[in-house]
Amino acid sequence: MAQWNQRIRIYLGLYLLFFIWLFSLSGLLLNHPTWRIAQFWPDREQSSFEQVVHLKEEMEDSEMAKELMLQLDLSGEIEQIVPEEDFQFQVVKPGRIYSITVEPEIRLAKVEVIRVNAWGVLHMLHSFTGVRMENPEKQRDWIWTHIWSICIDAVAAGLVLLVISGLYMWCRTKAKKPIEVVSLIAGTVICGFFLLLGIS
Repeated sequence: MAQWNQRIRIYLGLYLLFFIWLFSLSGLLLNHPTWRIAQFWPDREQSSFEQVVHLKEEMEDSEMAKELMLQLDLSGEIEQIVPEEDFQFQVVKPGRIYSITVEPEIRLAKVEVIRVNAWGVLHMLHSFTGVRMENPEKQRDWIWTHIWSICIDAVAAGLVLLVISGLYMWCRTKAKKPIEVVSLIAGTVICGFFLLLGIS
């Protein structure tokens, strides 16, 4: 059991290595928005283009957005569809945001493109899931969002397993160092405090 536990920790550690670095760096950016490297939004690049599109009759809004994406050669997660006089929607993927406005009468699509730097990509990856809690009906419609969500689940499950295997290894040690006990108690108390603070 101890040998298997050690192997699992090695394999998990190697798989999780860069994921943990990614979420650690992006977490620091989210937690410290005043840092120079975290202020990626003012350094964004903006551009736009127009293209004639062909609209089909009697299409649902989501189908219309997907059809327009094919014609405009865009990829990403569909967001914020506004089916008003001018059909509007956004397409988002880490590093880029496309805002599309279509004028049905003249069949012209206007696309505004926002590109962010590498720090902006890290920031977007941290919270990029393709779903929204305030809109439970929203489904992921980009294959890479599905794959990314599976990776996030794997990271979460892997961290849980790492913690369990670490506790197993610690429990097997005969002599418990005081600093180890203090670390366990401190982490438990501080985390528990914030959980209770959120509940109360």
